[in-house]
Amino acid sequence: MEFETEVEAYDFYMKYAKATGFGTRRIAAHKDRITGNLLDISFCCCRQGFRATDNRVVTVKRPRPEIRCGCKAMLKINGRYSGKFRIVKFVEEHNHDLCDPEKSYMFRCFRQMSNVQQTQVDVAQSCGPPKKTRDVMAKESGGIQHLGFTHIDLKNYLRTKRTLEIKQGDSGGVLQYLQRMISEDPHFYYAIQLDVEDLITNIFWTDGRMIQDFGHFGDVVCFDTTCRKHRDGRPIALFVGVNHHKQTILFGATLLYDETIETFEWLFSAFEDAMMGKRPKTILTDQDQAMSAALASKWPSTHHRLCVWHIFQNAAIHLSSLFSSFKNTFAADFSRCVYDLEEESEFLEAWNKMLEKYNLQDNQWLTRMFSLREKWALVYGRNTFCADIITTQRGECMNAVVKHFVNYKNNIVEVFHHFQRLIDDRREKEAAEDLKNAQSSPFMTFPLETLKHAAAVYTHKIFALFSEELRKAFESKIESESELGSSRMYKVRPLDRANAHIVTYDSIEGSISCSCRKFEFSGILCSHSLRVFTLMNVIHIPDEYILKRWTKHAKSGMTRVCKEGVVGVDEKTRKKQRYKELCNSFIQLTVKAAESEDSYAYAMECLLKMGNDIDGMVEKGKNVTVEAKKVGDVRD
Repeated sequence: MEFETEVEAYDFYMKYAKATGFGTRRIAAHKDRITGNLLDISFCCCRQGFRATDNRVVTVKRPRPEIRCGCKAMLKINGRYSGKFRIVKFVEEHNHDLCDPEKSYMFRCFRQMSNVQQTQVDVAQSCGPPKKTRDVMAKESGGIQHLGFTHIDLKNYLRTKRTLEIKQGDSGGVLQYLQRMISEDPHFYYAIQLDVEDLITNIFWTDGRMIQDFGHFGDVVCFDTTCRKHRDGRPIALFVGVNHHKQTILFGATLLYDETIETFEWLFSAFEDAMMGKRPKTILTDQDQAMSAALASKWPSTHHRLCVWHIFQNAAIHLSSLFSSFKNTFAADFSRCVYDLEEESEFLEAWNKMLEKYNLQDNQWLTRMFSLREKWALVYGRNTFCADIITTQRGECMNAVVKHFVNYKNNIVEVFHHFQRLIDDRREKEAAEDLKNAQSSPFMTFPLETLKHAAAVYTHKIFALFSEELRKAFESKIESESELGSSRMYKVRPLDRANAHIVTYDSIEGSISCSCRKFEFSGILCSHSLRVFTLMNVIHIPDEYILKRWTKHAKSGMTRVCKEGVVGVDEKTRKKQRYKELCNSFIQLTVKAAESEDSYAYAMECLLKMGNDIDGMVEKGKNVTVEAKKVGDVRD
């Protein structure tokens, strides 16, 4: 293959790289010393070579992840003889995983604003922030991934632009929007509650991507209703969670007319129906009594935790005189009851001492809070997995993001349109983090085997948390140990702390547990357990202590959302749930099967066999039904 110019050859290699899933750059160019003409040049994978040693990197607060890994993939062209550039060497294989081609646009080599795009931004300069400029340009180009530049690139070029949207406000506009979303996404789901006059009161909606995310990360959900209201006075409430990058993700949203028990019961039922019967294991909310009653009624098996931040906010209101009179002591004593204690007996003792110390035995607010202690005191929640979340501030932080997209002047239809922009923004951030994790390795101060293993399985964010726990492990000491059967108990104390923790290690089963119960609460091993592992020469994290939801492959495999054996559900509803789950599963399968000819052929072969088997099962079921009917006729 020949090319007229080096630029033409590089464009060819860039198109190949973008379609394959890697970034490129130019290396090793040779020119004629007399004429200055280019003789040959190589184009390589962006992960070629290794980063040069820099002693300053140890002192950097946030070192950049290691991108280069010695990849040999490259293309070399030569133009010495024919006047045209001819391919003389091509290395196809990479020594690392390639990214999803749909995310290739995020590589630096593919990010460039065209002159036309720059002109568009210049024209819009007097209208507002660059975020909305990019949203409009993305809409025109068919999606963010087709723009060819990121939000940061736009900010570097220009920082001001505003877009005005056409306003609609009737119920017909809402239904028209929802129907359009269903036509674009077969798994889009919405529920509408009508009042006695058949007017729209409450709306809940979610899409197929949110439902899939709930299948991966829906074990812990934050629900908050403190978001900005639009001009009709309805608050936007969000169901949010946390993904494997510790990013806040959306599971669904709702516009509520009121906040009664009946409204929340309808909402939780709609959410459960959208998720095909699956409920979160843990949900964090504010102190809304109607919400608590609805949760107890609809999701009795879900652990309901109260937002600790709201507890402190309410304490500052009801106990303001104590916070001002005892600035240095009361806040510390109250905080200790909330966060620091590991055993119920310790909590009860500390609580009673606090009441006695500040003469609060008859305080009605504290009495009411004590009756709810199992929902907010960490001593009662350490055995419940919460993804290391103790407040609904994930929802509140998302609410702050919502304010950048949804204005209180927006009517109900505009809310939907602007909210979709928010969803696209969050998903682009997740895609950027996916690319970063796939194409780089986290920085390690010391090349320990334990850290290498953690870097291989965990995402960068979780690796940083694990790395910090391992650092603390080396700053802890084992004060004593005892033995009981196959178990050994170790008393581990951090060097800078007075309190020690009890770690139990079973040498036969290889299991470990700590009195702090960090792993049970957050899914990451604590420094105390890691200190014992180092003592026992355990250099790799045991598989049972690696939660898939925190790994790089958290979203791999098939997600099964629907639960079986739901009591009180009729056969028609079960059939509907089975249909939705099968559609969801087959869509995931077809996306993967279409990646190559081999996987496609294998999938088609399996589908044909499965189709024949299912036909046989259906026919057999019909025959059984007919025979049963005949027996019934004879008996009659």
